[in-house]
Amino acid sequence: MIKLRRIGFSYAFLAPSLLLTVVLGIYPIGWAIRYMFFDYKGYGEAKFVGLDNFERLYRDGPFWHSVANTFVYAGGKLILTIPLSLVLAVVLNRAFRGRSALRAIYFMPTIISSSVMAVVFYILFNSYNGILNQYLLKLGLISAPIPWLGPKHAMLTTILIAAWGAVGNYMLLFLAGLQNIPRDVYESSSLDGANRWQQFRYLTLPMLGPVLQIVVMLAIINALKGYESIMVLTDGGPIGKTEVMYLYVYKLFFPTPSASYVPDQQFGYGSAVGFATAVIVGVVTLGYHLLSRRLNRLQ
Repeated sequence: MIKLRRIGFSYAFLAPSLLLTVVLGIYPIGWAIRYMFFDYKGYGEAKFVGLDNFERLYRDGPFWHSVANTFVYAGGKLILTIPLSLVLAVVLNRAFRGRSALRAIYFMPTIISSSVMAVVFYILFNSYNGILNQYLLKLGLISAPIPWLGPKHAMLTTILIAAWGAVGNYMLLFLAGLQNIPRDVYESSSLDGANRWQQFRYLTLPMLGPVLQIVVMLAIINALKGYESIMVLTDGGPIGKTEVMYLYVYKLFFPTPSASYVPDQQFGYGSAVGFATAVIVGVVTLGYHLLSRRLNRLQ
């Protein structure tokens, strides 16, 4: 009787989480898998079309353009975020006055809403009355406002903003890994004549290997799935220069004025595109996982 009561309490505590998982996770996925074989606009009757949505996807130029943009965006974000967060973690792992305050400052962007952050940066980078251009003009560094969110600079601007928002999170993970490395290792290497660069190269990096693999995997997934700040900053523009996969999927379900290629809601085709994007992210993540395992075996 006591055992049954304990089991009942356990399931009672699990019930809210299980309910949310089913309602907000499993059911939407099942719904999307079903309707990706239908022509359905969110109202009226759903018409079964078989694989027509995937045939359309194969010929969908704007989607494949968004895939290319996604890899450019993700690659640029990773190149900036991972090294910078690692360097910050190494610096802030040392004992000096004000270390805790600096940790809090660098971590702060991760707790700010992506939409709010994007609005703030839109005010900073606005081409005509943006704060950044005003300061650059006053200092005489530029003679005309720079279109930071224009066709030439929009992708670079969004990458810089995304990296700024992600550095603190990965810095914290690297810090956790660094604090698990015994100090005796560094003391012994110092006695053997190793300098700081040699300690970092031959001690810190190898011992951070497992943490680094996890951080890179999380960074890849988040970079490929990110679209919130881009939606606020540019809405995929100008002329599709910053259109990424998940923003494209969003517009199929909720068309925006910039989505001229989406005349109305397309839940059926949107489900098919969403499935394809999930497969792309999964294949990239699996490829990285297999590569990292092979590299571990070679060491």
